Amino acid sequence: MAVQLGINPLTWTNDDLPSLGAETPLDVCLAEGKLAGFTGFELGNKFPRTPERLGPILRKHELALVSGWYSGELLSRSVEQEIDAVQSHLHLLKTLGATVMVFAEVTGCVHGNLNMPVERRPRFPENRWQEYGEKLTEFAKYTQSQGVQIAYHHHMGTVIESESDIDRLMDVTGEEVGLLLDTGHLHFAGGDPVAVAKRHAARINHVHCKDIRQSILDDAHNRRLSFLDAVLNGVFTVPGDGCIDYSGVMQVLKDNEYEGWLVVEAEQDPAIAHPLTYAKEGHKNLEAYAREAGLL
Repeated sequence: MAVQLGINPLTWTNDDLPSLGAETPLDVCLAEGKLAGFTGFELGNKFPRTPERLGPILRKHELALVSGWYSGELLSRSVEQEIDAVQSHLHLLKTLGATVMVFAEVTGCVHGNLNMPVERRPRFPENRWQEYGEKLTEFAKYTQSQGVQIAYHHHMGTVIESESDIDRLMDVTGEEVGLLLDTGHLHFAGGDPVAVAKRHAARINHVHCKDIRQSILDDAHNRRLSFLDAVLNGVFTVPGDGCIDYSGVMQVLKDNEYEGWLVVEAEQDPAIAHPLTYAKEGHKNLEAYAREAGLL
């Protein structure tokens, strides 16, 4: 089975900063994503959250539901509490055919705080790695029993951000916990997407494809900006429009028989970065990288 190309609505409207693209209707996002060539969408803040309402909308646009972000709090909740909290989200995903759930631990996160330098993100408590790994694995076993596998999203401004954080998380969790490889977040955190992909290829079950404008990233680090300020300045862009080695990433995925979604998730200010233009460019470039590697 070949990979599939999807997109996140962040190209049109932003979840962490809802004022970006606030005026853009969901139908416009979906229609333009389809026009750009994508076959599926991840969830965003304008999506109805019941399968009865969302299903007909996606079918009208001939789009699949790829996945959706879930804010985990296993550092402060029990597994049983997390299972209770995930029910409506899990029901939506599995009913509409999504097989992976984007999971990020958000306890103490700062990525949504416009006034907080992202470097002040929380660090994972050293004495809780093993406990957390066991809890996350147990939670992942539950979602897997429902037909949906966790895709852990390392994310700027959270407790799992760096290469070493990812390595440690993979070490303390079972294979039931998949890894979402986010090229942009990893490069932002000072990591190497190709190296991480090689080390953890067997666990990668979802891929977010965003590129980085290096000069803007350098400025964000130098001025100790918040994550959202970096986004507003244009740190992220679509694959092929920045500095990340996508040919290298795609070759690792091919070598390890990756068969999931490749999702363009390149949040920018839609008033500056015209969404349809960038969606088309993202699809064209990502398709070219995937074909070059033999993934399509």
